[in-house]
Order: sequence, then structure tokens, then C-alpha cells
Amino acid sequence: MPDFRSDSVLPEIAAYAAAHTTEPDDVQRALMAATEARTGEFSRMQIGGDQGLLMEIITRSAGAGTAIEIGTFTGYSAMSIARGLGPEGRLICCDISEEWTAIGREYWQIAGVADRIDLRIAPALETIASLDDDIVIDLAFIDADKTNYANYYEALLPRLRVGGLILVDNTLWSGSVIDPDDHDDDTVAIRAFNDLVAADERVRVVLLTVGDGLTVIEKR
Repeated sequence: MPDFRSDSVLPEIAAYAAAHTTEPDDVQRALMAATEARTGEFSRMQIGGDQGLLMEIITRSAGAGTAIEIGTFTGYSAMSIARGLGPEGRLICCDISEEWTAIGREYWQIAGVADRIDLRIAPALETIASLDDDIVIDLAFIDADKTNYANYYEALLPRLRVGGLILVDNTLWSGSVIDPDDHDDDTVAIRAFNDLVAADERVRVVLLTVGDGLTVIEKR
């Protein structure tokens, strides 16, 4: 059964959806297991199998050729996007951890997508700013420090083609976004980001109850 991470639907509905969703393959399951074994409690940072499949399908359906990921962790989301890009695609991965991304490198090789992935170990805003002016992004995925979500969005949007997509993880934040008593910095930042995007006339947006909330943004 796929690895579901949603806290926003009834457990019975989540179980039914999982039973009717394609399961991760052997490489994906091996990466999940390695992530749990080597990162312990931090393994919850990895996206679920259902979200990974959805992101692969979105990437392929959008005809994306150039993508960028902000926050790679152990590489499950990168593997999903890279598969959707196809052999000629290019994914720029931005992260600051050599240790955790090394796990991803290992399984990208096994999955046969390593040649599509350009991993850059540096603060993501610096990496975005350093990109050549002629690089046009078809698809972006944001899953990093929540207090910088708005900054990542504003840095990426001008580089995104019209009709291009930005996918953003954790936008429900385990339901904390609707708790008026939760003033944690991350919660406040995600609320502000959600409000920013919903009011932005440059884009169209839908917030899905997949995983911990997956926002899909299309540039007008």
C-alpha cells in the first residue's frame, strides 16, 4: 500500500484512497527504508508515496523539461520529478545537507535518473540568483524552511514560463494553519504564504489535501 501522509482526511478515506493508488516500486520502497534507517525521526520529512506519484504525473503531463527543487532531503521527491521529466530533462536540486542528499545520490543512480539531476549544495536563494538568465523553469517544487517560502516563491516566479507550475509542500502544516492560537514562526509563515498566493493575480492556485497540503500554482 502507498505511503500516505495526510492528516487532513478521515483515516477510513485515506485507507480507501491508498488501496486504489499505484504502489511505490522497489527502488522507491528501498529509498523510503534507507531514509527511515539513516535519518530516524527526521524521516517524516520525506513526502509520501502518493504525493511522489502525483508529482511525477504532474511533471510528465505538464511537459516539463527544466525543473528546480528547493529542499531535497534524501531525494524521493527529486526522483519523482526526474522520472516525470524524462531522459532529456534537467532538475536542479537545492539543499544544504551533504549527508542527507548523499542518500538520494545513491538511489538516483539505482533508479537511472542521476544524469538528469544537478545537485547544488548552497542556500537556495543564492543558487536561484546564480542561474543563467536564459534558464526558463517549467516546474518548481518548494519544500524547505517555511519562513522563506514567500522569498523562494518571489525568486522563482519571474523565472517560470507562462503556464509553468510551482508545487509547494506542507501548506496545511498538520492543520495548524487554521488554529488561531498557533503562533509558531513556521505556522505564521505558511499562513502568510497561503494568503499571498491566493491573492496574487499573477497566478492561479489550488491547495490540495494531499500529504501535509500540496499547493499547485500556475503562472498566468
